Amino acid sequence: MLFRASGPFPENQSRIISALYERAQCAFAKPRSRSTAITNKQVKPAGDDGAADAPQPPRRQRLSSQDRFIDWFQSVTPYIHAFRGKIFVIAFGGDLVSDGRFYDLTHDLNLLAALGVQLVLVHGSRPQIEARLLERRHDSRFHKGLRVTDDAALAAAKEASGRLRVEIEAWLSMGLPNSPMAGADIRVASGNFITAKPLGVLDGVDYMHTGEVRKVHANAMRKRLSDNELVLLSPLGYSPTGEVFNLALEDVAASAAIALGAEKLIFMMDTPGVAGRRGELQRELTVKQAKSLIARSGQAETDVQFYLPWAVRACDQGVKRVHLISGHIDDSLLLELFTHKGVGTLVTPDPIQTLRTAKPDDIGGILQLIEPLEAEGILVKRNRGLLESEINRFVVLEHDGIVIACAALYPFPDEHAGELAGLAVHPDFRSQGAGERLLSEIEARARRMKLKRLFVLTTRAEHWFVERGFTEVDIEELPAPKRALYNWQRRSVVLVKRI
Repeated sequence: MLFRASGPFPENQSRIISALYERAQCAFAKPRSRSTAITNKQVKPAGDDGAADAPQPPRRQRLSSQDRFIDWFQSVTPYIHAFRGKIFVIAFGGDLVSDGRFYDLTHDLNLLAALGVQLVLVHGSRPQIEARLLERRHDSRFHKGLRVTDDAALAAAKEASGRLRVEIEAWLSMGLPNSPMAGADIRVASGNFITAKPLGVLDGVDYMHTGEVRKVHANAMRKRLSDNELVLLSPLGYSPTGEVFNLALEDVAASAAIALGAEKLIFMMDTPGVAGRRGELQRELTVKQAKSLIARSGQAETDVQFYLPWAVRACDQGVKRVHLISGHIDDSLLLELFTHKGVGTLVTPDPIQTLRTAKPDDIGGILQLIEPLEAEGILVKRNRGLLESEINRFVVLEHDGIVIACAALYPFPDEHAGELAGLAVHPDFRSQGAGERLLSEIEARARRMKLKRLFVLTTRAEHWFVERGFTEVDIEELPAPKRALYNWQRRSVVLVKRI
């Protein structure tokens, strides 16, 4: 079964679904509809493909919050399949524990564990260390964002990490009935998984007991993960001589993710993510773009300046995805992982969107895009058997492994013309250029076929096409085979573009 987890994690599917429902209700105040109507003010193109009508099962009208949850639940199924059995390393500062936000995070962690995600948590301890040094009237020293760890600071770091580990384990041990943690039985493993070495003297500053990761004992951690345990790492490392070193949270998290070959490394920060030049959130960055941003940002000691270089390092060394998200947004972890847009910045080795010819495996994704438009009468219902046989005519735009847009090209070589059909874009990605990318690709393919003009039939997106160079023509301008199939009841507008 899809949600069945081996070992001590919850096995009762109804509990998991109930937990999902509770989290979804909180996280999605305005559930996204998969059948949003097209308007002229929005980039929501859809072609009229002129295919013969085929019998279709009636689409159920969903109105209640539970039905909207079912729609959302079905839309995240690809993510659930993709995440199961994968390793996620999640790093967060000590403030997330001290101000009580970790209580809510435990619900999301329990949910991920129940869905089969293998979790490694890395906690920070800076505010706790600061509080203990303040009690002892001992000044803190930092250089380039790193603590200079003298004897007093090391003692405070040990005490802070010990207390934090106990508090985190206590939160993860909850299992009260009628709560998101009902039925949870999470086992936490921690220990000397990190071997460290002294950082030494940099720029004339002796960092004393501050260290850096030398080795991650990945095999030992994998054994714990395979036993369905959650691994908890503190920002402390140990040397073969028995010394203890205070480590940077970012170093521990990135090094662990690299050594484990983690699917995702997630940094929970104070800021929403990486900001652009005008302050807008950069939702996606390639490693190349991130390196350029780091070079421009100078020496400013910000969250991004601390975390982004480690995100780049992790991607360069095999981690597939690094997420920089805010720890102050409710349910930010679930929103980042289970929605197309996310709520933070995603860093990847290569561009996350790819444009390619459709394959038979894409049929399910294409149907998710076109079925709502067929139900509204925007697209003509397409015979499913015909779709399968003509799949190579489709182009799909893929976002992080999920099909988010599609279009098809039907050539009429005898008349040097081609039909653009079935153009559909997922609601979350409209007004972001997906339609333009598909149109450009269809035009390029038509040119390679030596076609001279591209036509489209539409009932709702005339303005969108006109703005991109199409002009309205008479039905007689259609190729003869297409003209014979024209549906006079739909009264679709015929638009043509010379290419």
